[in-house]
Amino acid sequence: MRDRGARLPLEGDAVDMNLRLELAQLTSALSTGILQRVFHRPAANFPGKIGLHLDPRLISDLRARIREGTVVVVGTNGKTTVTNLLADAFQAGGKDVVCNRTGANLDSGIASALLHSKEADWGVFESDELWLAKILPQLQPEFVVLLNLFRDQLDRVGEIDRTQAAIAEALTSSPATTLVYNVDDPLCHAIAIRVANESIPFGVGESLGLPQNAVSDTNMCQQCDSIMEYDWRQYGQIGSYHCPNCGFRREDPLISANDVSLSPQGTDFSLSRGERCTRMHIPFSETYMLYNALAVFAAADCCGLSPSHADSAVQSFNPQNGRLQRYGIGGRPILLSLAKNPTGFNQSLRIVQSDPEAKAVAFFINDKEADGHDISWLWDVDFQELSAIDGLFVFAGGIRRNDLQVRLKYAGVNAPLVEGAYDFLAKAGAAVQNGNYYLFANYTALPDVKAELDAMNRFPEPRPFDNESESELPSRARSTDQRLVIMHLYPDLLNLYGDGGNVTVLAERARRRGLAVEVVRVVHGQVADLSEADIVFLGGGPDREQRLASRGLLGQAEAIRDYVEDDGVLLAICGGYQILGREWLLGEECVPGLDILDTTTGRAEGGSRNRLVDNIALDSPLANTPVVGYENHAGRTFLGSECKPFGVVMGKHGKGNNDDDGTDGALYRNVVGTYLHGPLLAKNPEVADFLIQQALARRAAKEGRTAPTLAPLDDRIEQAANAFMREKLGLH
Repeated sequence: MRDRGARLPLEGDAVDMNLRLELAQLTSALSTGILQRVFHRPAANFPGKIGLHLDPRLISDLRARIREGTVVVVGTNGKTTVTNLLADAFQAGGKDVVCNRTGANLDSGIASALLHSKEADWGVFESDELWLAKILPQLQPEFVVLLNLFRDQLDRVGEIDRTQAAIAEALTSSPATTLVYNVDDPLCHAIAIRVANESIPFGVGESLGLPQNAVSDTNMCQQCDSIMEYDWRQYGQIGSYHCPNCGFRREDPLISANDVSLSPQGTDFSLSRGERCTRMHIPFSETYMLYNALAVFAAADCCGLSPSHADSAVQSFNPQNGRLQRYGIGGRPILLSLAKNPTGFNQSLRIVQSDPEAKAVAFFINDKEADGHDISWLWDVDFQELSAIDGLFVFAGGIRRNDLQVRLKYAGVNAPLVEGAYDFLAKAGAAVQNGNYYLFANYTALPDVKAELDAMNRFPEPRPFDNESESELPSRARSTDQRLVIMHLYPDLLNLYGDGGNVTVLAERARRRGLAVEVVRVVHGQVADLSEADIVFLGGGPDREQRLASRGLLGQAEAIRDYVEDDGVLLAICGGYQILGREWLLGEECVPGLDILDTTTGRAEGGSRNRLVDNIALDSPLANTPVVGYENHAGRTFLGSECKPFGVVMGKHGKGNNDDDGTDGALYRNVVGTYLHGPLLAKNPEVADFLIQQALARRAAKEGRTAPTLAPLDDRIEQAANAFMREKLGLH
């Protein structure tokens, strides 16, 4: 191994480093004692934060305490689980380990772990993806384990290419570090190709034959602007992929799982590296846990541990941190786990679906800083799969429980609101007396839910549970001969912020009024036949996806323009809104648009990093209630004389089209363009009904009929979500 005591030179070394280090250690010990003994809180971040303020090179100075080597685990999902399992594997092999086990994964969390440790054989640390570039230059680890990359907290993290760039930059700053990575994820494989570091790929060597989710985090080749093809997928974008254009493809993994057999009792597979092959069993039937375990086996092998040490850690896995933590409260089996993005949630739903017993599930969603304030991603979760499970009871909790309830409503799931874990058990207990209970929560919701369960777990006797009934979902009206065709343009490329949920809302609101609805998906390579379209929807996407979609749209510009001038109804969000204008922003470049709207979009001073990101409310002529949503865009759009704004920004939050006008979006004929995500129509049913009414009036006029009047719907759930956001924004 390399010299663990070698110190890296850093700037700002004006004060003697030994004095800085001693002061940082003293302050850390004092703050740790106060936090733990006075406030009864874990000292996971604060001591390290103070220490780094006193000694900016603290991590570099303390890494000499690690005698043999260091492993850093990074990736969107599974970091905490893999980090703890790998630390357990080292301990099973007789090694002393320093580890940030609680998931405090910024530089302050790693510094705290080092400050709390005297000496250790190995360091095993979890790192946030964007903080890796700050941590690796100081830590200089032997290995970085890259698990996966999925969309997560787009308002804080941004698009995935930013995360990829941050990880690549970090690895470049630590050239002796070996990258151990999931080659089944093309987003991870692209990083391995980009950097000069030695790399060791791991993966599953065959298709597991699993059903696929509606949304994948990438369909694009990572080397060119083509659509990738798949031999098979496991979930999300993970699978065996290749580009028919440039040759980018999944490589054979050096460490692999083959001959995989999934069952409710666990997963059996052959662990292979070169000529070595060992038959393994893990007590998990979830695919993502197979990948987590494979990452542990791969990292352990690279660090010189035997498969038996890693196997010992996996077999005895009993998390107490809320990630797949099991409880037995009042005689009821309960599973608590973290779910914080579409892929994580979809994999959690697989757990519920695979359970043949009676069951109840509660989802808890917060929108604090660590969660991301934008929860549009809920519309990329396949909640509709829950509607097919007989005897399942679903509940919505957390700060954003109203939005979650709306999302579940449009997935066909009735979800009463709950205040917390005890309220959930109280409301579900009578209905599911001899079944299983599941609680899934995102980052900041998880500790509160866990604390409630921990408190209830102290009582040895069963607690009394009472059931509370709430109204069922509204039924659909009897079908009529009236039809509505909704055309969704390029959903495979343009669905970054759950914007496809707008199509779901439109279709369901029409069906509840008895209309025969047909949703037509026009994907990349297809040409839209707009002659029968009643409503056209166009979303936004990452830069590379928007570039590819724009080629198809520009090739159909005349047909789309004719549709609009014939009073065709069109809803366009974010990038879709921009491209309708005369000029729009594609990455950092201003390019010609479809010239349908009298708008121009340019780049802001400072480029794409100068984004307008916030909750937002509008006073719009299309609704009596303020229109609420979320904006996240770098472009600045300006309206010409032929367009009116979709709405005027209300209150102190949000900007809309640009930094100065105080308006958002554009209205032209039956076109609505806006920057509002959410998706827009979920909490603004008046806007949805306006679009449906205009579409029906246009079709009726063409057929020589009188336009029907839309029957009112029960919108109390949507109105409650709207009211919550208005109150959050200080609008009463």
